[in-house]
Amino acid sequence: MKIVVIGGTGLIGSQVVALVRANGHEAVPAAPSTGVDAVTGEGLARAVEGADVVVDVVVDVSNSPSFDAGPALDFFTRSARHLCAAEREAGVRHHVVLSIIGVDQVPDYGYYRAKVAQEEAVRGSGVPYSIVRATQFFEFIAPVMNMTTEGAEVRLPSTRLRPMASADVAAAVAEAAQGEPSDGIREIAGPEAYGLDRLGEITLAAKPDGRTVVTDETAGPFAGMPDVLTGDGAAHLASTRYEDWLRQH
Repeated sequence: MKIVVIGGTGLIGSQVVALVRANGHEAVPAAPSTGVDAVTGEGLARAVEGADVVVDVVVDVSNSPSFDAGPALDFFTRSARHLCAAEREAGVRHHVVLSIIGVDQVPDYGYYRAKVAQEEAVRGSGVPYSIVRATQFFEFIAPVMNMTTEGAEVRLPSTRLRPMASADVAAAVAEAAQGEPSDGIREIAGPEAYGLDRLGEITLAAKPDGRTVVTDETAGPFAGMPDVLTGDGAAHLASTRYEDWLRQH
């Protein structure tokens, strides 16, 4: 099986490439650095020629120009449109896209609306698909804390998350890519739910740097989010706990 991983040099994509190669498949990382740009369409036809599966992992922030509604919507809709057109031309049998739990329940958040538009483009493409919706990654907790730091205080809301290790996300995406199209959604989440302020406290207890956490419901990108980011009883729960992950990273 030949698997083309769009965003294959990023946090999730590089791990997906390694996992499917370990299982004996041919994995092709595709990114602007390898001559493939899904937004402009450059290099896509060549990349997907003869591919069985395209795994789209453009959810990583490094692959999006902005969290703002306009640029994010442009990025996700154009890339999905170009990808699906190239797949139809090449006869690709399965499109796997990584999305976000709760993405369709936060209409006031422009980045999430853009991800919903991406999902809709994939559903309407005519290419068999699987959507994997994940919760936030452990790796994003520290950057969010840095964004909301004022002096020695880390200001974080109590918004509930059920974060998970990027390795567990990549494993779920790789599993989907090696399986049959579901033409539906699979949700994956971390084993435990926490308030974001509590995640900050756990982080600083494990890696103290002189900062303290102050609960501030108006601070940062998760301020004012409804309680929809933890998934429901149908979500598959990964096994890696945040405290254990911190000790290894």
